[in-house]
Amino acid sequence: MSLDIVRTGAELELAARVVELVRSVAGPSAEAEVMVQHDAEALTRFANSMIHQNVADAVTTVRLRLHLDGRTASGSTTVVGADGLRGLVERTVAAVRLSPPDATWTGLTPPTPLHHSAGYHGSGPQSGLDFGFDEATARATPAERASRVRDFVRAAEGLETAGYCRTTYCSAAFANSAGQAVEGRTAEAAMDGIARVNGSDGVARRASGRITDLDGAALGARAAAKARAGQSPIELAPGRYEVVLEPEAVADVLDNLALFGFNGKAYAQKQSFAELGADQFDPSVTLVDEPLGSRAEPAPGLPFDDEGTPRESLVLVRDGVTRAVTHDRTSAAEAGATSTGHASPASRSWGPYPTHMRLEASPAATEPTLPPAGPSSPTAESARPLVARMERGLLITDFWYTRVLDPKTLVITGLTRNGVWLVEDGEVTAAVGNMRFTQSYAQALGPGQVLGIGSESVLLPDRWTGTRYAAPALHLASWNLTGNASG
Repeated sequence: MSLDIVRTGAELELAARVVELVRSVAGPSAEAEVMVQHDAEALTRFANSMIHQNVADAVTTVRLRLHLDGRTASGSTTVVGADGLRGLVERTVAAVRLSPPDATWTGLTPPTPLHHSAGYHGSGPQSGLDFGFDEATARATPAERASRVRDFVRAAEGLETAGYCRTTYCSAAFANSAGQAVEGRTAEAAMDGIARVNGSDGVARRASGRITDLDGAALGARAAAKARAGQSPIELAPGRYEVVLEPEAVADVLDNLALFGFNGKAYAQKQSFAELGADQFDPSVTLVDEPLGSRAEPAPGLPFDDEGTPRESLVLVRDGVTRAVTHDRTSAAEAGATSTGHASPASRSWGPYPTHMRLEASPAATEPTLPPAGPSSPTAESARPLVARMERGLLITDFWYTRVLDPKTLVITGLTRNGVWLVEDGEVTAAVGNMRFTQSYAQALGPGQVLGIGSESVLLPDRWTGTRYAAPALHLASWNLTGNASG
């Protein structure tokens, strides 16, 4: 069960066909935009240290948004034959005639060429078919995924393991009645696994645009080392602690900053902490949304959004100064800005947000040279120099069950997970039981609060929001631990 690769250009043909159907059914005054997206996912899942599931799924979805006589309606279908497409158009035309007037309609994206990434080798200005796309990842076989699971399990050396290795492929095209027509495709591989011993869990995750970058043995060894080091935890009193967050925990910080802070709708409605031009973060912080990927982490998304707007790198924060938020056409009009290419089906209600955000790593030359970590060390290599600087604080692997208490100040509550350790004089001295925290993520990264950033940003698997983050380890002056997870 390898992934289903669609013939190049097939989605663009479908999109153009729907636009023509709209003209024939609704007349030349109708404004239509069509997104055709083929998604394929193959998953090899393991539990109790053995593979128990190998599945693959593929579906093509056609989404139509129609504006006619001052009214707007949307529809979608997964039936892509002639009858299915005509039915979609006829249903959407009927719906638009019953919809209320739409005063927020901003019109269609005009014909605009795509932005090319550094690795682009395509031949046409409107084609995004070679934006860092790795054919081998898109066509990965069950055996290739299983070999990485085998390496993970063996590296755990007898500990109970569970997790998955996954490959995904997406090809899509957009066309509208204003003449915009673009296409692109992406592929990604990801692995997420835990090792467990005596109730102690260790985790290791990685994603990449190339399946060859996934090292199951390295991930399994890291998860096992964390699980072994997490046994017999002590309990600490609540309070403010200096912390080193490993990339998995930093990804949750970035996720909430993206959804609630750099969201163009939240910003336009004054529900975001973001203040353009203000020194809101420590000068060491630079945040960039990179939908086209980079040479360091070639895992691009589609080179255009659901409104056909081309995507490109967007600097959100530069040297601590907030520079931008993300917009679709609706939030951009409300804020007096321009679309940054972040429209999605969710953006029309939830708001547009960054989907490929990277916290820039620090130059490696600024970090002390340390001997290699021993096999029992719970600290990831990229976090070790940060831990070595800490007099007394906590090393935290992961967060979960995080919930927003105040979106304006981005106060979050949640729990630690998969390993917490007390650090004294630069050395890990004891495992610590999981704790609850209540912390403003924006304030935690504020001026003077960031004591260090790791030298490597790690690309992590997508989250429930469909977003991907490249995160280094992060050394923070203060994190508010409010109680033990046990009570």
